Amino acid sequence: MTCTTGRTDWLNLACEVLDIEIQGLSAVKGQLGESFVQALTAMAECSGRVVITGVGKSGLVGRKIAATLSSTGTPAFFLHPVEGAHGDMGMIRKEDVVIAMSNSGGTDEVNTIIPVLQSLGATVIAMTSNTASAMAQLSDITIQVRVPREACALGLAPTASTTAQLAVGDALAVCLMEWKSFGKDDFKKFHPGGTLGQRLAICVDQLMHTDNLPSVREHVSLTTALEVLNEGGLGLVTIVDAARILKGVFSDGDVRRLVCDNALDGDQTISEVMTTSPRRAVAGDSSAHVLDVMERNEITVLPVVGDDGTLAGMIHLHDLLGKGELRFSNGRDREAG
Repeated sequence: MTCTTGRTDWLNLACEVLDIEIQGLSAVKGQLGESFVQALTAMAECSGRVVITGVGKSGLVGRKIAATLSSTGTPAFFLHPVEGAHGDMGMIRKEDVVIAMSNSGGTDEVNTIIPVLQSLGATVIAMTSNTASAMAQLSDITIQVRVPREACALGLAPTASTTAQLAVGDALAVCLMEWKSFGKDDFKKFHPGGTLGQRLAICVDQLMHTDNLPSVREHVSLTTALEVLNEGGLGLVTIVDAARILKGVFSDGDVRRLVCDNALDGDQTISEVMTTSPRRAVAGDSSAHVLDVMERNEITVLPVVGDDGTLAGMIHLHDLLGKGELRFSNGRDREAG
């Protein structure tokens, strides 16, 4: 199709759109106040479900917010206001909290059902740009979400406003996660079919490398250890004693530090430069726990030991996250994907 405007600076226009959306989020950030905390409290203390309702683009955003809440520990579902007016209000319970969404606050389909929702005992939270609107007046709590302008040149297509609605919904969901101490174990329960959830649910033993581990004895030279480190391809060589008890580790980062300090002497023994008493995983640890240790300490690879301290395997961060299969049997293969 031939461009009818003659415009060619599409990247500039795209950047203008993003700038407008960023400005909108910044404006909404400044509007958040006590009403947000009131809404959050009502949702956190809700013994029923959080119900999202809205039409058009607000309705589409509402569906995503409901999905995010449900997957992060807050039971939620989307109710189309028209369907609600034709029988689906029977799903509402007095313990429920309803978030009604409309940028203008004047959406008749939504405003019509708010009094009915309240008559059923539900608490209604309005998410709108207009705090003087009918929706705001009808609702129990109002969260103002007003952007200076839409990114659409006509000022008509919901763009910055729906981005802001979505962001506020995410803010509520994340705050609720913190309120309820929703953690990785909870995430696994709500995502049993997800790839990451499945990987985090199993023991580290099932993901760790056990064959041809890059490992040396304490008395070998640094040069020998570097050769094993290079051939191993995991970025770490383990140092063990005659009984395979883990004594230390030596990493790519340790090599860089020695080089920068002009202290790289290939004739010294690895025991002189290794990290003693390194962090480690224990066979039987959950993958979720090991991932948490690696993230907290900014570690890419960990040795895995048995209960007696013997080296059982090694686990790479990518093994936990499923970033492709790792094969290091000959030192030439690298990460696939």
